[in-house]
Amino acid sequence: MNTLHTVVEIQSYLSPLKRKGCQIGFVPTMGALHPGHMSLVKLARQENDIVVCSIFVNPIQFNNPDDLAKYPRTLDSDIAMLREAGCDAVFVPSVQEVYPIPDTTIYDFGMLDKVMEGRFRPGHFNGVAIVVRRLLEITRADVAYFGEKDYQQLTIIRKMVQMLSLPVRIVPCPLVRETDGLAMSSRNQRLLPQERAVAPLLYAALRKCAAHYATLTPVSLQQAIVADIEQHPFFRVEYVDIVDMDSLLPVSTWTDSKQIIVCLAAFLGKVRLIDNIVLRR
Repeated sequence: MNTLHTVVEIQSYLSPLKRKGCQIGFVPTMGALHPGHMSLVKLARQENDIVVCSIFVNPIQFNNPDDLAKYPRTLDSDIAMLREAGCDAVFVPSVQEVYPIPDTTIYDFGMLDKVMEGRFRPGHFNGVAIVVRRLLEITRADVAYFGEKDYQQLTIIRKMVQMLSLPVRIVPCPLVRETDGLAMSSRNQRLLPQERAVAPLLYAALRKCAAHYATLTPVSLQQAIVADIEQHPFFRVEYVDIVDMDSLLPVSTWTDSKQIIVCLAAFLGKVRLIDNIVLRR
């Protein structure tokens, strides 16, 4: 596996392959890799001639400087995992390499970036869109893979690709969970042992309420999920939103949309976790 650090290096590696007609699959990450990331890499391996992964902690998508400072950096183990998963090249650029000049682009995603995460992390998705566009431009990937755990992010990236007519296909990949149901995330490393023990309650609450959602109104279901989670004192729910899967706008009745997802964010101690469950698609 090639480890490349500059735009010149990655493009020098990929350009001859593109000229030969190779299809490039791309998995952008911020590192601290886990089996959820590897599921994206393995799918990319199945579907493409060449698989490239990037590891770049994007500073412009962090609202809180403390979160940026605390973000885990595990480059050696990340590279070992990628090598084992059959990745062909990993792109590990510096901030200067990705942003040789500051990128001040402001995207208009309508309401997509104003709801859910956008209410609590203003500017976050604009930073995500900037870095994803930049990485797609650098790699000239044919296909890019994103996990459904960050469902709002996936929706916004699809919108950006459509808005800019980028020549790349976006592939959504199923959310991957630990054996006890906790959604895999680099943030899980920051949980204290007693917090990690109760963390599966998030998904348990989603599953329990989703199993009976048709007997409740969306508002009642939302309230039930919050109550179920916050019965444990370690948790503080930030939001539970029941939304259309395309517009991300809340549904007030079950007839408002044919495709509905429940998305939530909650603090477990000092660690903010997100999760979701599809009610119907």
